[in-house]
Amino acid sequence: MQNRRNTDKIANGLMIRILAGFTLAMLACFGAQAATPTNTTITVNATGSLGSSSAIAFTGTAILTNLGSGTFSANANLTTLTTTPTPFTITLTSGTTGTLTGTIALGNFLTNTGNGSATITGGTGNLSGSIGSFPSLTGSVVVSTSFTLTFTGSGTITIGGGGTTTGPPPTITQILNNYGLVPAGFTNSGIAQGSLFIIKGSNLADPNAQAVLWQFKDGPLPTTSNGASVKVTVGSTTTIPAFYYSFASQLALVLPSNTPVGNATLTVSYNGQTSSPAAFQVVQSAMGFDAYYGTGSGLGVATNNNTGALYNYTNSIQPGTTVVLWGSGLGADPTRDTNYSTSNISQIMGLSHIYIGGLDSNILYQGPSGYPGLNQVNVTVPAGVAPGCNVSLVGVNAAGVPTNFLTLPIGNGVCSDPAFGTNGNTLSTLSGQTTVNSGDLFVFQDIAPVNSTGTASQTIDIAEGVFDRVTGSSYGSSSGSVSVGGCIVTETGVSGTITTVTTTPIDAGTITVTQPSGTTTTLTSSTLAGLGLYYAQLAAGAIPTSGGTFTFKGSGGSVSPFIGPFTASLTFPNPILNWTNSNNAATVTRSSGLPITWTGGSSGTYVIMSGSSSATTSGQSVSGSYVCIAPVSAGSFTVPSYVLGTLPAGTGTTSVSNYTPYQTFTASGLDYGTLFGGTSQSVNTTYN
Repeated sequence: MQNRRNTDKIANGLMIRILAGFTLAMLACFGAQAATPTNTTITVNATGSLGSSSAIAFTGTAILTNLGSGTFSANANLTTLTTTPTPFTITLTSGTTGTLTGTIALGNFLTNTGNGSATITGGTGNLSGSIGSFPSLTGSVVVSTSFTLTFTGSGTITIGGGGTTTGPPPTITQILNNYGLVPAGFTNSGIAQGSLFIIKGSNLADPNAQAVLWQFKDGPLPTTSNGASVKVTVGSTTTIPAFYYSFASQLALVLPSNTPVGNATLTVSYNGQTSSPAAFQVVQSAMGFDAYYGTGSGLGVATNNNTGALYNYTNSIQPGTTVVLWGSGLGADPTRDTNYSTSNISQIMGLSHIYIGGLDSNILYQGPSGYPGLNQVNVTVPAGVAPGCNVSLVGVNAAGVPTNFLTLPIGNGVCSDPAFGTNGNTLSTLSGQTTVNSGDLFVFQDIAPVNSTGTASQTIDIAEGVFDRVTGSSYGSSSGSVSVGGCIVTETGVSGTITTVTTTPIDAGTITVTQPSGTTTTLTSSTLAGLGLYYAQLAAGAIPTSGGTFTFKGSGGSVSPFIGPFTASLTFPNPILNWTNSNNAATVTRSSGLPITWTGGSSGTYVIMSGSSSATTSGQSVSGSYVCIAPVSAGSFTVPSYVLGTLPAGTGTTSVSNYTPYQTFTASGLDYGTLFGGTSQSVNTTYN
């Protein structure tokens, strides 16, 4: 049976961790007379995805403080942004009828900041005839898992339509499992009966109220919170979720267990106004596991079944140990929809398998923790799992639908990943820092298709360096990292993914690379959305088939943040790896898995298999990608169907790469530097 020794502490800790990533929005409602100039601030936050080599499509939320909020969309042309201001169009709504339109010009995109201006003209409904201007706007772009655009500035709007406004209505942007955080449009994005979920948006509740986690000593979870209430409708049935907490940009609730399975709509009511209905899927089971820093990916939260101790990079899990995983979405639990209760405990068999390091694991218990919506799964880590700091973790239900993909630290004490040159002490130290100065140097041979059919390919030899300053939490969560022997999946929807990572380019000065032939090439430096990039395309044949040694030298930079001089050498693998069944990846049936075979590659190296696809699913633009890693000595690896099944049915690529073990290099001002080499072959893929 499950261990509840630290259930109270765990439940509160997990909720608060989600809360800690958000700032309370102080948006006040108002009453404004017609034709009265109103000082206001426009703020736009949007997430962009690279639609092609020359454009990024941005979508997001635009807010006029005290006037209204609405949607933002733009296509940023990368070829002209550095020299030509690009027009952006915004649509803002106030109440249920008013709209405003305007244009924004934001230049210097590639240098991460820019200035612009906005004009507001026309409008409809109760804002008909409104005019205004924002003469000076400041914008910035950050790249992490996606492009994030933000700009803001003050101006004046004159309301021209008559009457008054009572403030903007609630706006819903996302409905997500509280732990999995899988965006809409993916097969594993449904919200299970009885699960804890969040609603993200604007003006959802009283902006001046304190966001406090509900205390069960005060009674059952309430169905109203800070002026907000929520209704869920499936067919002819409407249910009322209960709240854990609420604030203006986010609500956390438990979906009633009697909510029917199927296509659902949800509305939020606040301050006498109701949001437009937002659609989502109610499913029987859709487990989401908790992750460090509340990101839905990276290092998973696991505790010892007997002591309740939390595992981390310096206290890793020994194979054979029984651990408790925490999250929500196993399925209906009507006893605990609103109340804490340890009575009538019975298992909820929402998961058929849990794979740790690719091995099927023994599930001892899965079901309620006692708190509404909070589930726990007790599982024994297989004795044969390969150790590592980021060993893959994923659950799969009876329908073959996976949970979110996480990792666990497996080992004895401090974890270790020799293939990547890291260990638990390094990761813990870096994650404890406010910022981390990191750098990567690598030599790569890329064989890629040159047209959409993939019937022709070209070989390019490159040398590259990437230097940036990132938040320490990115090392603590290790989102996107996986140890040898497993797979990890990244899912990105129209509203992006939750991330706390910010980047700033680091000046490394002039960097050269000397090839095995003795030729020395200088890498060209540039910056792109937070990254300090150094790149050189080497002459054909620069990477010999017999391998060889490449030596990088950096002069050191002078513009803060910068690093000092360095010298670093790597030996390229010999012989070069050959992907022997690449034709199989041209068309992939996701439900069947993808066998990959190879020959060659240097002893002690490893093979990275990756794939991606994009599509429009149920009106949502989604893209998914996976990475699997195996030792080169294995000769083959099958990408599991539960990995491929998360990718949308659409078009993309499949790649097989052979990497040397990571080496480290040092320079003054650099916290962590890695050096590696590899080859990659990719094909265009249709995912069915």
